[in-house]
Amino acid sequence: MRFYVNSIFLLMSFVLVLSCKSQESNDFSDSGDKLWPEVTQTTKPWTRWWWMGSAVDNPNLKEHLVAFQKAGLGGVEITPIYGAKGEESNFLEHLSPKWLELVDYTITTADSLGLGVDMVLGTGWPYGGPQVEQEYAATKLVIQKYPLQQGTLFNEMLAPDAKEQQPARLTAVLAYDVDENFKDLTAEVEDGRLNWTPEDSDYTVYAVFTGKTGQQVKRAAPGGAGYTLDHYSKEAFEDYVQPYDTAFAKLSGNLRAIFNDSYEVYGTDFTPKFFSFFKEQRGYDLKPHINLLLSDSDNDLGNRVKSDYRETLSDLLLQQFNEPWTAWSNKKGYKTKLQAHGSPGNLIDLYAAADIPECETFGSMPYDIKGFRREAENIRTGDADPVMLKFSSSAGHIAGKPLVSSETFTWLREHFKTALSQTKPEAEELLLNGVNHIFLHGSTYSPERAGWPGWKFYASVNFSPKNTIWKDAPALFSYLTNVQSVLQEGKPDNETLLYWPIYDQYNSYKDGKLFFQFKIHSLNEWLLDTPFYKTTNELMQKGYGVDFLSDDFLQKVKVSDGQLVLPGGTYKSIVVPDSEYMPLATLSKLIELKKQGASIIFLGLPESVPGFFEFEAKNATLKNLIAENNLAISTLQSGLGAAEIEPEDLVNTGLKFIRRADGASKIYYLVNHTAQDIATFIPLAGTVANAVILDPLSRKAGAAITRDRAGKTEVKVQIASGDALILKTNVSEIIQPWEYAEATATGILLESDWEITFEEGGPVLPESAKLQTLKSWTSLGEDAEHFSGTARYTTTFEKPSQEADAWRLDLGDVRESAEVWLNGNYMGTAWSVPYQLNLGQLKNGKNTLTLRVTNLAANRLRAKELRGEEWKTFYEINMVNKDYKPFDAKVWEPTPSGLLGPIELIPLQIETK
Repeated sequence: MRFYVNSIFLLMSFVLVLSCKSQESNDFSDSGDKLWPEVTQTTKPWTRWWWMGSAVDNPNLKEHLVAFQKAGLGGVEITPIYGAKGEESNFLEHLSPKWLELVDYTITTADSLGLGVDMVLGTGWPYGGPQVEQEYAATKLVIQKYPLQQGTLFNEMLAPDAKEQQPARLTAVLAYDVDENFKDLTAEVEDGRLNWTPEDSDYTVYAVFTGKTGQQVKRAAPGGAGYTLDHYSKEAFEDYVQPYDTAFAKLSGNLRAIFNDSYEVYGTDFTPKFFSFFKEQRGYDLKPHINLLLSDSDNDLGNRVKSDYRETLSDLLLQQFNEPWTAWSNKKGYKTKLQAHGSPGNLIDLYAAADIPECETFGSMPYDIKGFRREAENIRTGDADPVMLKFSSSAGHIAGKPLVSSETFTWLREHFKTALSQTKPEAEELLLNGVNHIFLHGSTYSPERAGWPGWKFYASVNFSPKNTIWKDAPALFSYLTNVQSVLQEGKPDNETLLYWPIYDQYNSYKDGKLFFQFKIHSLNEWLLDTPFYKTTNELMQKGYGVDFLSDDFLQKVKVSDGQLVLPGGTYKSIVVPDSEYMPLATLSKLIELKKQGASIIFLGLPESVPGFFEFEAKNATLKNLIAENNLAISTLQSGLGAAEIEPEDLVNTGLKFIRRADGASKIYYLVNHTAQDIATFIPLAGTVANAVILDPLSRKAGAAITRDRAGKTEVKVQIASGDALILKTNVSEIIQPWEYAEATATGILLESDWEITFEEGGPVLPESAKLQTLKSWTSLGEDAEHFSGTARYTTTFEKPSQEADAWRLDLGDVRESAEVWLNGNYMGTAWSVPYQLNLGQLKNGKNTLTLRVTNLAANRLRAKELRGEEWKTFYEINMVNKDYKPFDAKVWEPTPSGLLGPIELIPLQIETK
């Protein structure tokens, strides 16, 4: 196996050496290989695979799958979408016999290559299509108000406002007098006409209609266009899947999972059976209180009815769609993979309803890593908030779901401008917050006839074999595989549960909106300014592992020997952040657990129950429960201390971490996103017998230097800015010592001349050149300015006179990745900051250094557009830039490319135990 490595040496003082011997003599990785879990289909990253127009064929499908497999991916998730212009004759109708034949070919071919296949249950998103009749289309509540004067006959047809373009069915007619006394006039309506005279008062009549949103499937593929499904109706779902019952029965291959994208069903706040479901779930009839529900002021009674309404939407989505969807899939042998964010409901319960909860990130986040580039003109501001990410992983952890996935790198940078180095910290942030299976977003099927750059999905990043970053992408995929294999071992090891007070959101005005979505793009509306958010950050910043807890999952908690037991594992404490609203059942359960010996830490006490039904009596009971049980507010620190929960003080160094448990062993994934190299002893919570270090870039492993201080084991680590390592404790295997390294002198600048030869890429190969000073190859003439691909750099240098156990190569600024050979021996691939790797020993006399450097595709794409060559030939959204404006590469400046240096050789002294 070929390992792609990027060292994690330190620029000053201590460094971490990947290898201190030549590859020929180094058996270090073999001795530690047994510490690495087996690489499997699901330990590898997967990719979403866009089928444009479903214009696919056997040879190109196989070619793509082979490329995916060779690069190190573990599987694909197929999403058919709109097609390319000029390809209409090759379009395949969704679920047609030919389409099914090619899907089956894909599954069986993938299986032969060791790849898995997931699918969307439809095309584009959200679920919907031609089989969705009006009856089962996404539904909304439509209200028309009529003021009636006392003693005046009202004799009119009741109809929704003329702006309603979709058909709406009259469901109820409700009247309220000036004192808000209620009359149900539904029985007074004949053929849509109300004939009624109010004798005792002025009235306001509310005509309630079951309306339709009219939303169509977004980005639909041929044969997949149609209405969006009513996600609050089990009958609608069962009707929707009938074509798939028939179609999937014809597949001979095995799908792994059915995917459902983020909840982008807009404006749907009703379903035909809403009133009966509401009464069953909330305990009262909503119709007499429609006036409160629709109140346009921020008032207590109106907000309480709104709370019940929003909770009912959550229950409907969970019970009428998500749970039946998973049951249908599991019956056929498929898992389900769900993005619950954006849903109008409890994200924890909704994520947990699937076999694999999935989060997503969008845009680019800032990092303090030395040398990390984040040019403002190339990015969209990201939303990868760790607290938001933990909703999906928490659901997986408490429900016992072994995999938590993520849609990753969406709009990380502008098209053709994402470097592998820029993906690494974004992926690490996900992995640190509980994700253990990354899905790329994504790769577009593109047949050979499409030429370069091929077919492209409108959003970046495109991990395509036609994209230059594909050349060294195996290095990224190998890194992710190594980390994910470890993060799929054992079980989560968070000891603290944090209750999410969602009723503070339900029971608030929200500008009067009944349909409120918990979106990742608007965290300021429901998350950022809450005690829950602040408490989560405080816990994480102090080194406590935390998972979130919903009201429903709280009811599943049991106590055993003082531990809190859930389907996914055990915890030591529940922290209840300050909140205004809490259901009686929730408070009663917390008190019950406390009486059974569990640690329940109240950072605040609720002031009221949520909702409308009998709330005055329930509030009295709430206050009595608090008083009778002497519930008191405590501080976070004292409460966790009393529960004997120790923080991981290693966070004081600036390191980020996630911890898992595998029997007696603890597993730590440690990442340095600070601007400083970290070389120190880090304390672990408690004492351990031993610790080993695993390098996820190279798969090397070794026994760490440890010491005991003040009742804690400390482990020596050396992690450069931008790098990561893994610790395993209490390991029984005998293993060679980890080799630490210290720079014995400042770097020696490599000032020799370079020969540069352009080897592969386009639009044409520039002429070779000699460089006395390293600079962007775009300065070598027009052909080089327009070139994207790979160039070979070669130089010779004399071995320095200094004594050294090994030498480190610091490549400085690389645009964007470099394979490195020393004297004909492959040393590794430098693909992320720090662009450093170990050379081992140098030969006496002359040494030859060869690098194959690959740049981004941006310059070739810019040249193509400057020549007037059109390639953006796609239906619907076609191509847009990061700001969703028309894409125009002609306005770009040339992107720096190649080796920019400076390049240094650094002498190292090796230390072991």
